[in-house]
This record gives sequence, C-alpha cells and structure tokens, in this order.
Amino acid sequence: MNDIFPIFHKLLGRTDKEVLLKQKGTVIWMTGLPASGKTTLAIDLEKALHERGFLCYVLDGDNVRAGINNDLHFSEKDRKENIRRIAEISKLFMQCGIIVINCVVSPTEELRHLAQSIIGGDDFNLVYINTPIEICEQRDSKGLYAKARKGEIKDFTGVNAPFEVPASPALELKTKEHTIEENMKTLVSFTLSKIKV
Repeated sequence: MNDIFPIFHKLLGRTDKEVLLKQKGTVIWMTGLPASGKTTLAIDLEKALHERGFLCYVLDGDNVRAGINNDLHFSEKDRKENIRRIAEISKLFMQCGIIVINCVVSPTEELRHLAQSIIGGDDFNLVYINTPIEICEQRDSKGLYAKARKGEIKDFTGVNAPFEVPASPALELKTKEHTIEENMKTLVSFTLSKIKV
C-alpha cells in the first residue's frame, strides 16, 4: 500500500456536485428478509424521486451479484465482502451528490454497522422492511424459500441463516399493517427530508 497516492483532495468536492444537482447525496439502505418487498419499494421510490427532478441510482442485491460481485457466494466471508463493496460503491455515488437506494438483505447488525461505518452515520439511512416470513414465502416468485426448506439452497436468510431485526432503523415499514401505497408515501416523505438542500 506504500505505492498508492490518493488525489481526493484535488477533486471537486461533494458540495460542488450537490449544488449542481440541487439535492443532497445520501444512502437509503433497505434491509429485510428475501421477498419482503425491498426491490419493489426501491423501484417505486426511484420513480417518485425522478418525477420530482432528483437523480437517483438503485443498487439491488441481485443486480450487484450479477456484475461486480459475481465472484462472491453466500458464506459469511463473502456476505461481508458483498456488503463492503456495495457500501463503497454507494459512498462514491453519494459523494457525487446522487441519492443511492439500496435493497440488500444485509441480514446482521454487524453487516449493517459495517456499511454505516463506510458510508458515514449522517448519510446512512437504514430502512427496515418489516414483512413476516410467512408473507415472504407466499410472495416468493423465485421459489427460493421452498428450495431452502428442501435443503437445495444452503445459508438462505430466514431459513438456515439468521436475519437479525435492526435494533434502531431510521424508518420501519410494516408491510402487513399498511398498503404499499401507504408505505410508499411514508418512504417518499422520509427520503425528501434527507435530500433537499
């Protein structure tokens, strides 16, 4: 590492980009069980913000694993590296003034704290999509829960790998108690409070 000489101090700063875009860069980090509704909410949030003139980017767990993280599996070590890379990418986008919407299982407090430590506490907005596992299994169009219960998938979150409920999310959306429209209204309002300059 002695031959690396970062030039961050010579580049235009985050504030310059935020002034140009007329928005504050931030990270909306959505966590929840597989098939809890993270991706659906992320897509709808991006559209809602785009319609209001905000520049966003969605980092979906499956999309990231199909590209930059396609060398990773689901071991504890690989899960940690998956989150580390997503957090670093998020930080780069955020420092460019972009609103980053992540929908990543990130199943443990340790992994979420890792992401927060990389992104920064003021910019890391943890949103917990609280959906009971029985509803997630009903919604699961990919059939992953069924495969996990048959032993065909190992280390599947919620079945044979743990999911730790976030201790103190910035926002909790209870999908069993509220409609998607109600949750979207809450999510949009929350996000707008974080991104207006």
